[in-house]
Amino acid sequence: MSTKELLDKAMKLKPEERFTLVEGLIKSLDEPDKKLDEIWAEESEKRLKAYREGKLEGIPMEEVLKEE
Repeated sequence: MSTKELLDKAMKLKPEERFTLVEGLIKSLDEPDKKLDEIWAEESEKRLKAYREGKLEGIPMEEVLKEE
């Protein structure tokens, strides 16, 4: 079934049924992505290691948050 067909069928639902459908779809998009979390964890470990080895310089928080 195509997306357009699904949308056409969904539009025939009662408003409260459409709300339940939309709510479920939005919740499905907001679920944590374990693969993405793993990628970020690996990247943060690499950055921390590089910082500790002196290969990466830190920036003071005041400078990062400074408004120009």
